[in-house]
Amino acid sequence: MSEWNAATKSELTAPGRERPRRLRRSAALRDLVAETTVLARQFVMPHFVLPVANAVEPIPSMPDIFRTGVEDLLRAVESDHKLGIKSVLLFGTPPAGAKDATGTSAHDPSGAVPSAVRALRKAFGDDLVIMTDVCLCAYTDHGHCGILTDGLIDNDKSLAPLAAMALAHAEAGADLVGPSDMMDGRVAALRDALDAEGHTETGILSYAVKYASAYYGPFRDAADSSPQHGDRRSYQMDSRNSAEAEREATLDAAEGADILMVKPALAYLDVIRRVREITTLPLAAYNVSGEYSAVKAAAERGWLDEAAIVRENLHAITRAGADIIITYHARAALAGRWL
Repeated sequence: MSEWNAATKSELTAPGRERPRRLRRSAALRDLVAETTVLARQFVMPHFVLPVANAVEPIPSMPDIFRTGVEDLLRAVESDHKLGIKSVLLFGTPPAGAKDATGTSAHDPSGAVPSAVRALRKAFGDDLVIMTDVCLCAYTDHGHCGILTDGLIDNDKSLAPLAAMALAHAEAGADLVGPSDMMDGRVAALRDALDAEGHTETGILSYAVKYASAYYGPFRDAADSSPQHGDRRSYQMDSRNSAEAEREATLDAAEGADILMVKPALAYLDVIRRVREITTLPLAAYNVSGEYSAVKAAAERGWLDEAAIVRENLHAITRAGADIIITYHARAALAGRWL
């Protein structure tokens, strides 16, 4: 009996018994056992909207991404919709000369974003999820995300104009408003303002965990939102911190956020996982402009395979725990069947 047990044990541990690569032999086998899947429904396509009806302006630092007028936005979203992209995130640009110290044009009901929201809602009804960015940086003459007092961000004074901006978007028909300013207490301020005006069904996509990052460079070109002095490190998170992400996410959830976000994505996959483990709210990750442009630049030079690297990056973001991916790659990934 002891000899049989010894022989059996030897056979069980012999080379060939445990070969994980058996399930990697063919594409069909790999697909069968794949643990991560990225679907079109997870994608949110960002758009930069100009305060005009017709315009298409290329963004040099973001190949294949454009600033568009409202009518051209409708055509782009219709094309994306056919690919399966059912969600958009809108960033606005004020008219020339409209920037001021308090970002007054941010809550203009006839501004670029409210106009775009109304046009999209009329064209697509409820078959499109319309998200809007709520921040003052593109509308202030100093380029900061809130109101300045004696040259410093005044957190509490910034809440009212942010709430007014969110209300303008909600009244136009936005499904979700997305505060990206990183002022403390802004989720509660938006929720109170929305509810007081009867917009109880308008959700809040909170940029809960937003780091001060060098990856935002191309976006600031696109939105013309670079600070005229200083930087945003006094209100955006320090890249050296990850435990702080749990605190920020927990606070925003308690204040009434419906969806939480981590931004950027690729340099913060560990943070996405960390936030995923402490919340049951839907979790978004923003694959930001610098992450997009770095891939595009390397691909243009033939240094990497764009389709392969985009596929790998999107799988990594999903594998880390994101339910929703905001990415400039969405259109190309689906049109090229890269996934």
